[in-house]
Amino acid sequence: MPTAIGHLPPHERPRERLLRRGLDALSEQELLALVLRHGRGRESALDLGASLLAEYGALSALSCARPEELAQRPGIGVAKAAAIVAAFRLGRLADDTPGFVALRSADDVVSNVRPELARLRRERLVVLVCDGANRLRRTVVLTEGSIDGSPFPIREILNAVLRHDGRAFAVAHNHPSGDPTPSEADRRATVELSRSARIVGVRFLDHVIVAGHEWRSVVTR
Repeated sequence: MPTAIGHLPPHERPRERLLRRGLDALSEQELLALVLRHGRGRESALDLGASLLAEYGALSALSCARPEELAQRPGIGVAKAAAIVAAFRLGRLADDTPGFVALRSADDVVSNVRPELARLRRERLVVLVCDGANRLRRTVVLTEGSIDGSPFPIREILNAVLRHDGRAFAVAHNHPSGDPTPSEADRRATVELSRSARIVGVRFLDHVIVAGHEWRSVVTR
C-alpha cells in the first residue's frame, strides 16, 4: 500500500533522517523522494521514487533518462522531470570539478599541508577530510599548540571528519624544532586513531609530520 511520508514517525522521514544521520543513511528511494518533494494523489514521493527505480532497473539508468521522457511518466510531469535531471547533472558537475585532489599517498598529504605548516613556529594539527574516493574536500585546523607540542584529540579529529560528511581522512602536524622524527606520543596517537577510525567506519589514510622542508609519515606500511 502507498507509503505516506506524513504518516511516518518524524525520525523515519527522509528529510529528518538526512539532517540527523547524513546522506549515507538514506536509500536511493529516499534520495529520489527528496528531489521529487511531492507525490500524486495517494502516492507519496517515496512511492514515485520506488516506481521510477523499478521501471528503470537501476539508478544509473535513471540518470540517463531525458527530461521529456520522464515528464510523460504518471505523477512526474515537467517540474519533477526537470528536478531529477538537474540533480543528476549537478552530481556529475561536482565529480568533474577541477581542484579536487585525491590523497593517494603521504606525498599527496604533504603537498597539501607543507606550504602552511612548514613556516609555523608553533605546532598545528590539521585534518584533511576526504570523500569516498579519497578526494580532498576540506582541511580543518583542529588545534594550535605551544612551541613544545600540541594536543592530539582523537575524538575531536573523528568528530571533524563526520561533521563534514567525510568517508576518509588524513592528519598532519608540524614540528617547529626542525626534526620530523615521530615521538613515541605521535606513534601511540596514530595507532589509537587508526583503531578508532575503524570503529566509526571511516578510513584513516595517513599521519604526516612536517618540519621545514622535511617530513615523515607516522603510519607503518
